[in-house]
Amino acid sequence: MGGFFGVSSKRDCLGDVFFGVDYHSHLGTKLAGMAAYDPEIGLQREIHNISDNPFRAKFTHVFNDMKATSAIGCISDTDPQPLLVRASFATYAICMTGLINNAKELIDKYLSTGIGYFDVMTGGKVNSTELLASLINEKDSFAEGIKFAHQAIEGTASILILRDDGHIIAARDRYGILPVIICKGEDGFAVTMEDFAAEKLGYEYYQELGPGEVVDISPEGVTRLVEPGKKKRICAFLWSYYGYPTSTYEGVNVETMRYRNGAIMAKTDVKNGVAQDIDYVGGVPDSGTPHAIGYANESHKPFARAFIKYTPTWSRSFTPPNQKERDRIAKMKQLPVHELIEDKNLLFVDDSIVRGTQLRETVEFLYNNGAKSVHIRSACPPIMFKCKYLNFSRAKSDMELIARRVIMDLEGEEGVKHIDEYSDGSTERGKKLKDAICKMMGFTSLEYQSLEGVIKAIGLPECELCTYCWSGRENETDEN
Repeated sequence: MGGFFGVSSKRDCLGDVFFGVDYHSHLGTKLAGMAAYDPEIGLQREIHNISDNPFRAKFTHVFNDMKATSAIGCISDTDPQPLLVRASFATYAICMTGLINNAKELIDKYLSTGIGYFDVMTGGKVNSTELLASLINEKDSFAEGIKFAHQAIEGTASILILRDDGHIIAARDRYGILPVIICKGEDGFAVTMEDFAAEKLGYEYYQELGPGEVVDISPEGVTRLVEPGKKKRICAFLWSYYGYPTSTYEGVNVETMRYRNGAIMAKTDVKNGVAQDIDYVGGVPDSGTPHAIGYANESHKPFARAFIKYTPTWSRSFTPPNQKERDRIAKMKQLPVHELIEDKNLLFVDDSIVRGTQLRETVEFLYNNGAKSVHIRSACPPIMFKCKYLNFSRAKSDMELIARRVIMDLEGEEGVKHIDEYSDGSTERGKKLKDAICKMMGFTSLEYQSLEGVIKAIGLPECELCTYCWSGRENETDEN
């Protein structure tokens, strides 16, 4: 995933951007960068690896090294950014969040002209942000260039550009999968993907960009460069998993959605008469916890934290460079509360079940500490398709997803024709999927939230939500 934040202001804004980017740290863990503009110095840039230290620790020195009346910054799980670029119509800094699925085809097409080249990273990979900039630079303005890039890219690209005059260009991806929000302050405007980041810094909500919309932001105001499209498909997984609890997207708060979602799952369990002998309901921390609170409140079963994650020194389980050590630290972070585990029937709600590796280890940990039974509830439907619009999962293919692997074991290629049935826990195929995963993972029982339940909890029309990872239904857009 990733996130970005920027400010165009009449005064020094480096502190605002520093803290605004830091508030997006939950969206990425690999790289971060800042670019700044000052009338005397011009454009400046810093990029650092944040896999072993948080953003704040790596960028505190910018207050000595940079000056800025306008600045942008980003958290990224993919490529180093922002990049500094010179085009025929401007010099600028650029960062993006999204996914370019047809990068190879676009690179080959660009190189075939014989008029350009790309820097390459280790392994020969081209930086996605550099590829995006090359597409924009094929036109004579930011507006036309971004429209061209959006149409050429198979995938998504939300874009933040800092011009060499202090203006910021902000563009939401053409499907509107990720939010891009403009907020107004006393001395200028901020652009953010998480509304609370700007609000905590003294900015007030101004507008949320529509799908494909492009705007020019200066201290004096916001000017629309490209009209928004009419079809919006914001990612439903924002509310289920990677959105921050205090965030609000399209008027729907993340935390309260998760309470509603958990309550819907509890009602379904009562209706079906399953898992009614529970001693405690808990959440797989952290994002599973609010779903579990909703479940506990509705079911009138006590909520308890049967184990606690130790995060003061191990805030990230994936810090070490190899998987073995990452898994080891993930286990070391789990500290049991024995009185809440021993001889207890436990029900845990997780935000989702992607590959299932850490969840299986969590369940083993609970049994090893004396749990009588462990029931698992997934706050979303089975994930059947690797996301083709965002990098929210490390899965490189559909077969890395536990639901797809189990379907292959049960039925081979024939099972792919019946994914809709496997996604529905009330069908025979859906029941077989759950039973097989229970046996594989050691769960006492397993239930998934239905697609209808997630949509009801969010409260937006289904036609405005991207549910591709669950349903396989691809998004459409109207070209501006």
